[in-house]
Amino acid sequence: MQPARMVEPFANCDIRRWVQAMHFPNRLHYDTMFAMESRFGELIAPQSFPVTMDDGHGSAPSCIGSIPNSHMLFGGDEWWFNGPRVKGGDRIWNERVPFDYKVKDTSSFGPTCFQRGDNFYYNQHGDLVAKQRSTSIRYNQAAGQAAQHGSTEGHEEPVWTDEEILEVEARAYKYIKMMHDLGHSPRYWESVNVGDELTERVFGPHSIVSFTTEWRSYTFTQWGSMHRRTDLDMELLGFVGPMAGKEQDPVEERNNPELTDGAYVGPSRGHLFPRWARFIGMPRGYGYGASMGAWITDYLAGWAGEWGMVRHSNCNYRSPALTGDITIQTGKVVDKFVDEHGRALVQIESRMVNQSGGVLATAKAEVELPRKPA
Repeated sequence: MQPARMVEPFANCDIRRWVQAMHFPNRLHYDTMFAMESRFGELIAPQSFPVTMDDGHGSAPSCIGSIPNSHMLFGGDEWWFNGPRVKGGDRIWNERVPFDYKVKDTSSFGPTCFQRGDNFYYNQHGDLVAKQRSTSIRYNQAAGQAAQHGSTEGHEEPVWTDEEILEVEARAYKYIKMMHDLGHSPRYWESVNVGDELTERVFGPHSIVSFTTEWRSYTFTQWGSMHRRTDLDMELLGFVGPMAGKEQDPVEERNNPELTDGAYVGPSRGHLFPRWARFIGMPRGYGYGASMGAWITDYLAGWAGEWGMVRHSNCNYRSPALTGDITIQTGKVVDKFVDEHGRALVQIESRMVNQSGGVLATAKAEVELPRKPA
C-alpha cells in the first residue's frame, strides 16, 4: 500500500492546533517558554501526534478492499511508542501493512467484519517513532439504518444548565491543575503504587463545532498538505452512493478541494451532519475514533509527566462521543514492574465514559516512569 507523505515539515503551530483540538492544555506542547525550560529545551508534540498526518486516520491498512453496501466505524487502536519525539521541522511518513481480518455475527449489526492493519511512523532520519495497529469495523448498511429506523431515541442532545456547565469546567480544571503542579518535576516509579487512581479528566460538552475543530487539526485534512494516494479508484471499487465521495482524491483536490477534505462530502461527513450520522446508524453527530485514541494517550502522558512516556496501549472503542455529551476519563494502576529492557513500567487500566456512564472506550497501557536517584 502506498504510504502517506507530507509536503512540508510540521510547524509548531500544527502541534498547537492539535493539542487545542484534543482538549489537552499541556504547556509542554504549546507554551514556548515553558517548553524551553523542559528536559527537551524546545516545544515538542504529544505522543498522540503522528496520527495527524495519516490520511486514513491511521486505519487505512485496516479498511482495504470493497465490501458492497457496508459502512465502517473505527474499532480500536494498539500503539507501541519507540522513543523519538516529534517536533517542529520534522517530517513524518508511514508504512502501511494490512494485518488480518475476521467475521463475527454481532447482536447489533449481524455479520460484521473486523479488519486490522499496521502503520509504522518514521521521521526524516528513518527512526521508528511509533507503530499503530488499528481495527476497522465493517457492517451491513441496511442493518445500520435499521438500528435507527422509526426511532428518535438519542437524537436530541442533552441540555446543560449554566450551573452544570460551571461544574463540568471545575471538574475539568482538576486534571489541568495536576499537570501544572507536576510541572517539570519527575513522577518517580517508586512513588506510584498498585491501586493508585489517576486524576479524573473531563471535557465537553462536545458539539459540531468541537468535532469540526478536531477534524481541521488533522494535517491531512488541510488542502495540499499531503502527497495523496493514487493506488485507489473508489468508483471502480464500487464506493458509490450518498456516503461515497472523493475524499483525499489527488485529481479532484486540484480541481475543487472542498469535495475532497472530508468535511462536507463523503463518508466522513456523518460526523458533522446529523442527517448523515443517522444514515449510518448514529443518532446524531459523533466524534472521530482516532481522536478517542489520542485522548487516551494524552490522558496517560499528562499523568506521567515530562519525564515519563507511554510505551504501549491497547484501546477498544465501544461507542463514539456524541454531540451534547461530556467525556470522563479515569485510570487505575494495576501493576508495576521492570521489563527485560530495564524499563520501570506501571500498567494502567483506563476507562472513558459519558455523563450517563455509557462506555466509550477502555484501554490497558504500560507507562515508563523515571527511577529515583540512588
